[in-house]
Amino acid sequence: MPPHAHGPVRPAALVLDALDTLFPLGPLEWRFREAGIPRVLMTRWCDHLLRDAFALSLLGGERTFEDVARGSLRDITGNQIAPAAEDVIINGIARLEPRREAASALEAAHERGVRTAVLGHGDGEQVRLLLERSGLPLEALAGGDGPSAWKPAREPYLAAARELGVPPERLGLVTAHGWDAAGGRRAGLVTGWSAHLEGRFPSVFPSPDVEGRDLAQTVERLLDLPEPA
Repeated sequence: MPPHAHGPVRPAALVLDALDTLFPLGPLEWRFREAGIPRVLMTRWCDHLLRDAFALSLLGGERTFEDVARGSLRDITGNQIAPAAEDVIINGIARLEPRREAASALEAAHERGVRTAVLGHGDGEQVRLLLERSGLPLEALAGGDGPSAWKPAREPYLAAARELGVPPERLGLVTAHGWDAAGGRRAGLVTGWSAHLEGRFPSVFPSPDVEGRDLAQTVERLLDLPEPA
């Protein structure tokens, strides 16, 4: 059953996931090569990072995104990675480029009077640097880092709603991760999933409120939801 008693309504604000939703991680491959790490290990690094992040969402703990990202690099390399090589990869995150349709998707939201912000995965400082460099018109939420910020626990989504001054059912989530859409749905958000990363929504999770082929279509479909009664 959907979490919205009378069906989802058009959100008053949107939060967008950062890594692999707004900012593709693929270009980090050459950073792995530059650091002397086989690029095939990048997928393993991403999986390892998510595994530990999911554990932190349950267990808590004073760990930031950078802590987990660096720890995952050390683990997949058997603690053989040099600090300078770590820096090459971690610093590369802040230099990622947004998807080509990101700007038009945000413009469409702003034309409808809808605020837009980033809700990352414990990655507050990296997101702030990304936004500064990209120039995208997005707010970086103050609660985007630290032990309470690990999705898909409910608290990060609810904290975003509080910070933006909207009830959860009027906050839209745009993400390319099925697990993220499931977390937002459980917290009562209006969920939009972009198929550009996974291709097909994971069958183990309840369906999102809207789906789109990319960010622009996903945002458009969220904005086309009916106004609240």
